Amino acid sequence: MTGSEPEKQLLHLVFGGELDDVSSVTFKDLDSLDIVGIYPNYVTAFDAWKEAAQRTVKNAQMRYFVVHLHRLLEPEDKA
Repeated sequence: MTGSEPEKQLLHLVFGGELDDVSSVTFKDLDSLDIVGIYPNYVTAFDAWKEAAQRTVKNAQMRYFVVHLHRLLEPEDKA
């Protein structure tokens, strides 16, 4: 045992879809949401978000989001 703690997982979900209106966050079709993935930290989630967003840049209605799952799973944790 090395005595060091393993790095805490700070899970992040990256997903997106086409919006009804760019001034709100209401999706046109929930069945067609693009679930990019779940990532162990913000840095890798951001990279995945950026790649997905750049892939759909020609569609002005398309938006991708990073959700801080760790904040939903453990809201009392300030990490």
